Amino acid sequence: MVVATPNSVRRGQGRPKPDQLKQLEKGASSGASDSEDEEAPNEKQRLISPLGAKTPISWLSLFASKSFIAGAAYTCSSISMILLNKLVLSGFGFDAPNALMFFQNSIAVIIVGTLSGLGLVHTERITWRLVRIWLPVNLIFVGMLLSGFNSLKYMQVAMVTILKNTTNILTAVGDTLFFGKRHNRATWGSLGLVILSGVVGGITDLSFNPLGYMWQVINCFFTAGYSLYLRKAMDTAKAATKSGTLNEYSMVMLNNLLSLPLILVLVCLTDEVSRLRASPLLVVPSFWVAAFFSGLLGLSISFSSLWFLHQTSPTTYSLVGSLNKIPLSVMGIWFFNAPTTWPNLGSIAVGLLAGILFTRAKMMG
Repeated sequence: MVVATPNSVRRGQGRPKPDQLKQLEKGASSGASDSEDEEAPNEKQRLISPLGAKTPISWLSLFASKSFIAGAAYTCSSISMILLNKLVLSGFGFDAPNALMFFQNSIAVIIVGTLSGLGLVHTERITWRLVRIWLPVNLIFVGMLLSGFNSLKYMQVAMVTILKNTTNILTAVGDTLFFGKRHNRATWGSLGLVILSGVVGGITDLSFNPLGYMWQVINCFFTAGYSLYLRKAMDTAKAATKSGTLNEYSMVMLNNLLSLPLILVLVCLTDEVSRLRASPLLVVPSFWVAAFFSGLLGLSISFSSLWFLHQTSPTTYSLVGSLNKIPLSVMGIWFFNAPTTWPNLGSIAVGLLAGILFTRAKMMG
């Protein structure tokens, strides 16, 4: 049977018959479906590519991708920051955590201010109106840093890491009470594991220090409060800026700059000035190297986390944050020769698993 084609019609070879028209339409639809079938595998490959890539990539190109490099930078910065702070406070026996915090925040202010002056990053102009809005956030920020420093001073790194998961419980409760957010059963179940691992870990902790645990509990409240209050403060602060926005670099500058006078008051109230004068560590070069790099890493966490969030999704960011606690706990026990038992290691493992399950439950929810 001869089937009329569009070209034959245009050449004036006659109008196609009804049955010929049906065959033409059938051929066009089958051609479209074939085209869709050819494109479907490519679309599927795009959906399952790692780290949300829009085109299929090999493992070699994955390791060279910006997402992987940003994630590696964030992980290395966060792990190194905690280990260095632990080294300065416990390894060197430095007894002035407020002074160390002042030093680190000063480094952040100088570097961000320099980058802003060179035009490499944009920061909003700081006004009195913006300061008044941001001051409550800054008070919580200082409390979070201060309590974190003190908990690291008296506790082993692995237990600090596990107890930090308690922050998720407080944040989830705050989300429900203040923002009406509902969580699924898997989320609450994983948070129950967090509580269990914290209780068992405290009971089996051979280096248990009630002062350290007290500071860590306080740190969890400050950290959860910072996360919850920051959402409201950001919306209010945006209205107080000239551009109507408040980027992360501006928040880094605000937090660190406004914290300096508050920390200076704490240094004076806790009589750290006299302890600094009598400290032999101020003439030890290795101490200054560790303190300086801890300040750089503190700022590096801010920048690398921004970069990582820009390159990937918040879910991936949260998952990596949960996973990096595993090497951090192992390194903390190894580097500082922390005394431990098998039950204590088991509680740490349960806590790490709870953090991963919590992130997965949030993804499902």
